[in-house]
Amino acid sequence: MAAKQQTGEGTMIVVLKSGNTAQDIEHVCMKIRKMGLRPHVSKGIERTIVGAIGNEALLKVDQLEAIQIVDKVVPIMKPYKLVSREFREDNTHIKIGNVTIGSGAITVIAGPCSVESREQLLQTAREVKKAGATLLRGGAFKPRTSPYSFQGLGEDGLKLLALAREETGLGIVTEAMEPSVVPLVARYADVIQIGARNMQNYPLLKAVGKVNKPVLLKRGLCATMNELLMSAEYILSEGNHQVILCERGIRTFCEFCRNTLDLNIVPAVKKETHLPIFVDPSHGTGKYDLVIPMARAAVACGADGLIIEVHPNPEEASSDGDQSLTPKNFAKLMKELTPIAKAVGRTL
Repeated sequence: MAAKQQTGEGTMIVVLKSGNTAQDIEHVCMKIRKMGLRPHVSKGIERTIVGAIGNEALLKVDQLEAIQIVDKVVPIMKPYKLVSREFREDNTHIKIGNVTIGSGAITVIAGPCSVESREQLLQTAREVKKAGATLLRGGAFKPRTSPYSFQGLGEDGLKLLALAREETGLGIVTEAMEPSVVPLVARYADVIQIGARNMQNYPLLKAVGKVNKPVLLKRGLCATMNELLMSAEYILSEGNHQVILCERGIRTFCEFCRNTLDLNIVPAVKKETHLPIFVDPSHGTGKYDLVIPMARAAVACGADGLIIEVHPNPEEASSDGDQSLTPKNFAKLMKELTPIAKAVGRTL
């Protein structure tokens, strides 16, 4: 960030008065472009603002304030500009079919770590939908620690996910691992996942920032909150504002589970950004018997959704069987979440 500050890179927000029209907004955007800056529009419930991104030295504040519809021009002080509450006070809502993420209802994504076969995926999809899941997860491209581990079925896996969507109506969440596969994944997926290992893969972040698909951005293994939000900023700066953050556990001194599920970040993120945040207790714990209690805790502390690994036969899973719930245990979890969601003013 030091280099950006030296070149004067930053964001000013142009706050518009109420009663503005689409023509008014475009007029402000045109002025910003003429100054050599990039405009980003954010329409909230009570106000509309236009971010002016680029070299602040080029910004002519007096010219913008002279526009009748402009209320004021103020700088965003956070290092993450478009992601910050300063840029957008209202929570971002992301619509995927009949599902609206960030609106108050808890969104549950469930499914296997890896797409293994038609039978495995369709059985899982039917079971998680019956239990109340609203989106289906499944990896077609799998980033694995060992080069000898199962790497996924590739496009064949994406085709099976599309088949599951056609049969069940569940939207599809699946991972893209490199920029070259983003167009292919976007063709099949309803939500593109960026895994923890790729949180700071900046070419990949820019690539998903250019597509009109929601992005589920997982926190890196050792990433701070600021680093997570700056990664989200890469996506928003390319024009895609449909970003869902995801806490999936970080590396600490913990030796009794796979990762430490950092639920502190949920309320902290809510304070800093307008973007929704999910929790992944499957990767966060690495043990199926810890998934249910940590999922309950995630809902209680304000998460907008969960992503849960479910497999019809975890013992036979090609990956992450030890942290996968059976369909029976997943149904048990969904029943337990209902009163907790109600207690914190949410629905399931």
